[in-house]
Amino acid sequence: MKTFPDSISRKLGKLLTSALAFLFVTTAFAACANPFSSSSQSGDIHKIKHVVVIMQENRSFDTYFGTYPGADGIPMQNGVPTVCVNDPVTNQCVKPFHDSADLNRGGPHGQINATNDINGGKMDGFIQQMRNGRKTKCQGPFDPACAASNQHLPDVMGYHDAREIPNYWAYANHFVLQDHMFEPNASWSLPEHLFMVSEWSAKCTQPGVPMSCQNELQNPDGIQGRNHGAPQKRPDYAWTDLTYLLHKGNVNWGYYVADGTQPDCEDDTAMTCTPKPQHAGTPQIWNPLPYFDTVKQDGQLGNIQQLTNFYTAAKNGTLPAV
Repeated sequence: MKTFPDSISRKLGKLLTSALAFLFVTTAFAACANPFSSSSQSGDIHKIKHVVVIMQENRSFDTYFGTYPGADGIPMQNGVPTVCVNDPVTNQCVKPFHDSADLNRGGPHGQINATNDINGGKMDGFIQQMRNGRKTKCQGPFDPACAASNQHLPDVMGYHDAREIPNYWAYANHFVLQDHMFEPNASWSLPEHLFMVSEWSAKCTQPGVPMSCQNELQNPDGIQGRNHGAPQKRPDYAWTDLTYLLHKGNVNWGYYVADGTQPDCEDDTAMTCTPKPQHAGTPQIWNPLPYFDTVKQDGQLGNIQQLTNFYTAAKNGTLPAV
């Protein structure tokens, strides 16, 4: 049989992160990019007032939309998947299955894991990576890794549909569903968020010197939590991020972070970890902007705010342009 063609950069079944919300007013960009353009033209794209982007992670396309009608997702015939992935523990070829559980553990999702998942295009390494990421000893009767490792069907092969996520399927029904769009990096949370705010993931050898920065897809500037409590080097992202262009164009912006606990482990190879607090004032994997020299030099650290401020501004009509 063919193997299961999961989305390239993420395994099925990891937890969603807390949302990072952005607002984009296209008219503001239009005024900066082309002050001579007219927004009164019939059918003009500049009639769009707001575009809201919600940043989430650790779900593949097939997890949520693999069975959406007409989408290029899980190959099916008469409602039954025609593909499967071998489980090295049971020697069974596991087909994708409907998973109604809200909590999914999935597997590790670092760069090496993605490479082994894809396996040169065979797309058959997902269960093997999940098995490798499980703990060898249970830490207690409620250890989720222990429970997950004993499950009959690995939830890395599970998918959801409108029964679990009716809001997402409603978005697809009423708007546009892109089934051939992939994230630019096959790695974990920090590189993903660096790409989101700067289109690059890099490591700089000299603080404040952009020309000293080089590609680093797995562990930019040593922020990754592999030291098990040891002091970590404070990253310095010396290259230009997107907010620099907004500031230069006099376009105001906001970056909103949900208060609470971090949505995932800092160690991307870990399956479970002790939750750590996060808030807008704490630079971290899911909030890398405070580490960018351009944000500090432009005096815009205050634009990084609590998520509750987004809702308040939306209610009051005072949201920033981006």
